[in-house]
Amino acid sequence: MEETGWALAWALVVLVTDITVRILAVIFVPRNRRPTAAMAWLLAIYFIPIVGVLLFLLIGNPRLPRKRRRKQAALNETIRRMSHGLDLGTLRPNAPDWFRATVRLNRNLGAMPISGDNGATLIADYQGSIDAMADAIRAATEYVHVEFYILQADETTESFFAALEDATSRGVKVRVLLDHWANRGKPYYKRTLKRLTAMGADWRVMLPVQPFRGAYTRPDLRNHRKLLVVDGHIGFTGSQNVTDSTYNLRKNIRRGLHWVDMMTRVDGPVVASINAVFLSDWYSETDEIVDDIELFDVTPGSGDLDCQIIPSGPGFEYQNNLKLFMSLLFAAKEKLIIVSPYFVPDEGLLLAIQTACQRGVHVELFVSEEGDQAMVYHAQRSYYEALLRGGVKIFMYRKPYILHSKSMSVDDEVAVIGSSNMDMRSFGLNLEISLLVRGEEYVQQLRHVEDEYRAFSRELTLEEWKKQPLRSTVLDNLARLTSALQ
Repeated sequence: MEETGWALAWALVVLVTDITVRILAVIFVPRNRRPTAAMAWLLAIYFIPIVGVLLFLLIGNPRLPRKRRRKQAALNETIRRMSHGLDLGTLRPNAPDWFRATVRLNRNLGAMPISGDNGATLIADYQGSIDAMADAIRAATEYVHVEFYILQADETTESFFAALEDATSRGVKVRVLLDHWANRGKPYYKRTLKRLTAMGADWRVMLPVQPFRGAYTRPDLRNHRKLLVVDGHIGFTGSQNVTDSTYNLRKNIRRGLHWVDMMTRVDGPVVASINAVFLSDWYSETDEIVDDIELFDVTPGSGDLDCQIIPSGPGFEYQNNLKLFMSLLFAAKEKLIIVSPYFVPDEGLLLAIQTACQRGVHVELFVSEEGDQAMVYHAQRSYYEALLRGGVKIFMYRKPYILHSKSMSVDDEVAVIGSSNMDMRSFGLNLEISLLVRGEEYVQQLRHVEDEYRAFSRELTLEEWKKQPLRSTVLDNLARLTSALQ
């Protein structure tokens, strides 16, 4: 009888605990969270309670620590105050009303001010972009700021690191930021850090996951930005990391995978905005304010493009990149071309794309035929049927290449290029940087690259998609559910 009593007592405790967890989950999980994300978390907690609760406590809050968010807010206000009323170049005339509204939206969300008189050149060659950055570094006289999600000193990047060594030997100040979680355990990680130290570069890891050193950030919050600034006059940003096109990973080499990327070299006032993003991240990681740089002491560049830098990430109150993309989707009148290796839209973004098609806008989406991340690959595939039925033309970049570029061109006048994918991770978990450009000549450069991508891709049709096996459909749908867990 005594054992039966204990068993009943334990059963009662388990039952009460289970009911309590479920009630608390309904109260706390949906708060300030998208309905799809809230539903995914509730399903996880209800069906796998222990694992679901532990995961929610570990990664359920898609925000940076409060101290860091306060830093970001203070920096945003400081930059806003410093740049208010400054002459940042002459803007092109006759900007559409929607473009001015988009610029204002970006500014209100924490973006840099728009600037005119900028030059911008697209570089779609992988090795060519690394060598172009190396050439810019070799001409540095004052400082070089390097910030990349992945940074590896390997054979492909030798020119880049040799240029950094040459710069430090000439007395140029070199500051380097690289994401900790993305690089740790990767080939050449320790060798890269040793080389940076040996050359005299001042380097830090971003968002470190080092609890035993008193530095802990959620491992799924990443600084995904890619940027380079030289002397405040030349800047680079885009999708490419500083590493070999295989990322030096055995699994990629075994499968013959190579990454295809795109960077933009800019000169003119917009470089100050890229520099502001770097200096903000440097302060966030080091508590050091670099006060010997006249950030907004700008000079005209080699062109007359209007440019605006939009930083985004969990340090901001809103999903800046998502709102930018949504604004452009609703503004498009004739043509909309999206390049996104990881395309997992939320309901609003999917609806905006379908609505663009229904308005008569020609919409193309470029993705990779091959996937390098199984969960994202299958989650992305789960949207193909809805997109195809909506009128989107889907082009699949042929394997064994991974199309890693991230861009959007709107009609013939406006484009965005940067580090941000169109997925839940880039919208809510990653620190990203996007470059908004107005100017037909820049869009023509991007159109040329898009034509090259299209020539190396095959178009996916609805008829082909309907022949997908049931196994693939099940995997796609399961991955779609888990993609909302943030």
